[in-house]
Amino acid sequence: MTAANEIGAIGREIKAIDHLMQREIQKSASQMGVDKVTVMHGWIIGFLMSASGDVYQKDIESHFAISRSTVTNIVKCMEKKGYIKRESVDSDARLKKLVLTKQGREVGETMLSAVKETEKRFDNMLSEAESRRFLTLIRKLRLGLEQSAAKGEKE
Repeated sequence: MTAANEIGAIGREIKAIDHLMQREIQKSASQMGVDKVTVMHGWIIGFLMSASGDVYQKDIESHFAISRSTVTNIVKCMEKKGYIKRESVDSDARLKKLVLTKQGREVGETMLSAVKETEKRFDNMLSEAESRRFLTLIRKLRLGLEQSAAKGEKE
């Protein structure tokens, strides 16, 4: 049982923080003139902007821990909105890398500013030691869940 003796307390708090954080980022982005971008699209655009090499759909699946079908739908939507395009790879015509468009980069810069603004608010809520501890714990939970999921896939 959890420290607070509440069933589901950790998951509920993580979900609530995720929801509130997305709302804050969306509000900041909207104030900066970007209204039609979902937070997930923003995260993916940011991932593509920071990538040092080619990025494929499977990279997004593993980085964000989301299913193949979900990523397929997100990529189709982002393509339709003009944020990304899929390009064939010389070595394998079936393989498509994801590439940001000019519009995608512009949106990415705005979303990055919105995320930074939101994270600054977090910095004001937690001390540096609390932030480090929180990240350590949340990463430990994620790693444990990823290992558990990988184990389940092998069985």
